[in-house]
Amino acid sequence: MTPSPSAHLPLGDQRTGRFYGHDILSVSQFSRDDLEYIFGVAEAMRTMVQHVGTIDLLKGKILANLFYEPSTRTQSSFMAAMQRLGGSVIPISEVRYSSVSKGESLPDTVRTLECYADVIVLRHPELGAAAQAAAAARKPIINAGDGPGEHPTQALLDLFTIVEELGHVDGLTVTMLGDLKFGRTVHSLSRLLSLFDVTLNFVSPAQLTMPEKVTAELSRRAVKYSEHTRLDAVLPQTDVLYVTRVQKERFEDLALYESLKHAFVITPDTLKAAKPKMALMHPLPRVGEIATEVDADPRAAYFRQMEYGLFVRMALLAMVLGKA
Repeated sequence: MTPSPSAHLPLGDQRTGRFYGHDILSVSQFSRDDLEYIFGVAEAMRTMVQHVGTIDLLKGKILANLFYEPSTRTQSSFMAAMQRLGGSVIPISEVRYSSVSKGESLPDTVRTLECYADVIVLRHPELGAAAQAAAAARKPIINAGDGPGEHPTQALLDLFTIVEELGHVDGLTVTMLGDLKFGRTVHSLSRLLSLFDVTLNFVSPAQLTMPEKVTAELSRRAVKYSEHTRLDAVLPQTDVLYVTRVQKERFEDLALYESLKHAFVITPDTLKAAKPKMALMHPLPRVGEIATEVDADPRAAYFRQMEYGLFVRMALLAMVLGKA
């Protein structure tokens, strides 16, 4: 008898299909073969959206969007992805007004929501919250960001953006700029890029360097990386410039935040030293670290990045629900 789907089987388990019933918690779950498969499905979703708009692939399925932190892009992206696939969404964006305000635990909230939904997308301010939710749930949990930890779906759409913009990943030099200490997007993307032959540059203020846990992983995997406090030393060799905002919500000392928030600002003058063919990326929102005048530059990929994210999240929803 075929085993029932489990959210705790490793990715790639062929007994229940490649991703069916599985959690998406960390980029460490993925192999290069998995990425090729995901991006192939995402390309199919892109073609479908461009030619048809919506399909009934997930008709009758329900997504619960459980967001303990404010979100515009990620929450809207998952909602749009589910609706493009014909499914429905339970949007929960004001958790402080829910039963959580009465003292309900995260496991109990998740167990309740899975009575109504087929998949749960969770954003939470605490590191490890997604894994805690997955341990309690019977249905798939997709990590939409757990504090300063990981943001795996963002990393997937970031890598898909690099492929779409530059055509390949191996051999590229990727420079990550800004808040590398608290930026979960750069933590996840660095780990994902470790599957490829890349060179990584980390540029940040001394107070916001990449966590040692991440750099230690890169060292174990023999990934070439270097750390800097100035962008001009590495910009001319950069193929992908990934900019992050300094995250005010992660600071206990607001004076320190004020002193660092504009440590790096990308302007048209900055890009004069960059390659003619380069991808300038940002997970958004931006709060002054990329001047709006840069938006007209063909290398500015951050709004295209958001659109690519729709296709990747459509692919993931279809896959964990067994409809890819």
